[in-house]
Amino acid sequence: MHPRDQTIFALSSGRAPSAIAVVRVSGSQASLVLTTLAGKLPAPRQASRRLLRNSAGEPIDEAVVLWFPGPASATGEDIAEFHVHGGRAVLAALFSEISNIPNTRAAEPGEFTRRAFENGKLDLTEAEGLDDLIHADTDRQRRQALRQLQGLLGDRARDWRERIIEASALIEAGIDFSDEGDVPAALRAPAVKAIKALHDEIAKVLAAQGHSERLRDGLVVAIAGEPNVGKSTLMNQLARREVAIVSPHAGTTRDVIEVQLDLDGYPVTVIDTAGIRETDDPVEQEGVRRARARAEDADLVLWLVEGGQAADPDARPSLWTSGDGSDESGGSVWIVRNKIDLGGAGATEPAGEFGISASRGDGIPELVEALVKFAANFFGTTEGALVTRARQRDLLRQASDSLRRSLELVEDGEELAAEELRAAAYALGRLLGRVDVEDVLGAIFQKFCIGK
Repeated sequence: MHPRDQTIFALSSGRAPSAIAVVRVSGSQASLVLTTLAGKLPAPRQASRRLLRNSAGEPIDEAVVLWFPGPASATGEDIAEFHVHGGRAVLAALFSEISNIPNTRAAEPGEFTRRAFENGKLDLTEAEGLDDLIHADTDRQRRQALRQLQGLLGDRARDWRERIIEASALIEAGIDFSDEGDVPAALRAPAVKAIKALHDEIAKVLAAQGHSERLRDGLVVAIAGEPNVGKSTLMNQLARREVAIVSPHAGTTRDVIEVQLDLDGYPVTVIDTAGIRETDDPVEQEGVRRARARAEDADLVLWLVEGGQAADPDARPSLWTSGDGSDESGGSVWIVRNKIDLGGAGATEPAGEFGISASRGDGIPELVEALVKFAANFFGTTEGALVTRARQRDLLRQASDSLRRSLELVEDGEELAAEELRAAAYALGRLLGRVDVEDVLGAIFQKFCIGK
């Protein structure tokens, strides 16, 4: 039997041990699995308490079981669910019994969602939204992922694709069936109008400001500077816990340390780097190299100096910025003057500079507030964001380019314009994971009754 035709099972809840564990079974053998372990099938979509027994008739566990006959199920197939106590021994016994039933096997990663996609329960953008929702760490990530799961982009893409197919049907009808009396003679003008409106809508989505794709990965902030200026202490202050070793000895931090933060719903990765200086120690040299590389790739660098110390541009030639605060890699650099409690600087600094005491916490709330504002500006407005992945943006750009070319070519030859429209529909089909080459012919015959 082909793997896609086999019945799959997996633990769908958290890792054992846990109070309750949910085991899902999907496929044609789901009813057999359920009746073998729990007796007769319960009423569809109604929870039923059952004693699960193994093949020898011995009890496994008291469980709550549910039955979802396909196609009205999450995957479109028959689904059985077992809600059991989440002990490792219980799960091991349950999995052993399920695997002994013919044509059943453990599911691969993402296989339930893949079957739901293949059975038309969700499109590719919704599947991506589901994945993002599972991995969301902040509330803003959750809201964005939920919008995708609810079909925010998929619904628009389906509408765009249908309208492209309609415009293509008009043009291709004019090419192939111009001698048919049922086909209007002037089909080009409404087709061009529709194509232009579609191009403008997709181009507007692509031109929208914001970094909604980046919200999935988060903002990267690197704490950098010369040795022993308080980078690790600042890291601990931002994380509100001891994540980095603090020592008065220079060169304590040898490798890059990362911590994930939630700043007002924005996901932020803060990086503590090795002190950047010239050294003969090969291990510290590697740490400095990594520090420079991560700082150059960061979206924002917090360059630490001691209170009254000048920010020496020679200390970090590849990171030093012009007056606008942007470095060569496109990120931004803020000067953070630490140890203001020892004198030499105040909490009020020029624009783009901050005075703090990482050991006492002075100036930290102001720095965090500035980081939140930076994140809000960096991500832009994502509340109505359609595009959340580079794949989606690339395919929308392909569709937009094809629509633009069709407008440019329609006066020179309807055949060329029709080919570009097919390319645009294909790109949106790839976006959704649905590509059907018969769609255009279907639209033509349905609307114009060709060949009756």
